Amino acid sequence: MSFLTTSTDCNLSGIGVLVTRAAHQAATLCRLIDSRNGLALRFPSVEIKDPPDTARVTAQLAGLADYDIAIFISPNAVLWGIKLSPQQKLPAAVALAAVGKRTAQTLAESGYPVDVVPEFSFDSEGLLETPELKDVAGKRILILRGNGGRELLGEALQERGASVDYAEVYQRACPEIDPEPLLYRWRDDVDVVTVTSNILLENLFSMLGEKGQPLLQQTPMIVVSDRMRQHARELGCREVYLARSADEQDLLEAICLWASNR
Repeated sequence: MSFLTTSTDCNLSGIGVLVTRAAHQAATLCRLIDSRNGLALRFPSVEIKDPPDTARVTAQLAGLADYDIAIFISPNAVLWGIKLSPQQKLPAAVALAAVGKRTAQTLAESGYPVDVVPEFSFDSEGLLETPELKDVAGKRILILRGNGGRELLGEALQERGASVDYAEVYQRACPEIDPEPLLYRWRDDVDVVTVTSNILLENLFSMLGEKGQPLLQQTPMIVVSDRMRQHARELGCREVYLARSADEQDLLEAICLWASNR
C-alpha cells in the first residue's frame, strides 16, 4: 500500500473521523483533521491511570540508573515513567529507547534525547532490528510499559543475553461511556475509524456492544501495524487500512489516502 508524502492538498470536507485515542492524547489528531475540513469525532476507548501501587513503581524506578538501557513502549510509558521517577527525572547515564516515533517525540519534548528508535517498522519487531539491540549480552534492560502487553521484546532480548525487567508504570482501563449518542448518528457522521492499538480495538468492540459492533465492522478502519490489521479482520472488520505509524501526521496521511480513493 502506498502512502501520501504530503497532506497539503488533502481536503476532508464532509468526512467524519472517529478518534479513539485516550482523551489526553486526542487533541493533536483532532486538530489536524479539523484543519483539513474534516469532522473529528472523539470517542476515547482507553483510560490511562496510575498503577495500583505507585510507591512500589517509584521504588523500582529509583534504581533506573543501574540499568544500561530503558525501553519505553508508548508515549504513556514516557509520561508516567517520568511522573513516577524520583524528582520526576530520568538518569542521564541510561540509554533511552523508544518503540515508535510518537514515543521518541514524547521523550524529546520532555527534554530527553532518544538513543534508539526503529527506522522503518515502529513496533517491537522494528526495535529489535536496531543495531543497538543486536548485541546486548550482559546488559541490564528495563522495559517501561502499561499493565500486560506483549512479551516478545523482553523474551527476544533475554535470548540475546540481556537481563530484562519490567516496570508497569500505568494501567489501561476501558472507559464507561454511553455509546448511544454516537450510535444514533453513526451512519450519518462516521465515515472512517482510527485505532492505534489492539487494546483500543478490543475496548471499542466492547463499548459499542452488540448494537454497535456491526456498524464498526462495516466502517473503514485505519490501524498502525500488520498485527492490528490481522486482529481487526479476525473481529470481522471488512475494510482495514494501514498507516505507517501511530504518529498523528502518518495517521492523517492515511486518512487522506483513504479519502482520495473512496
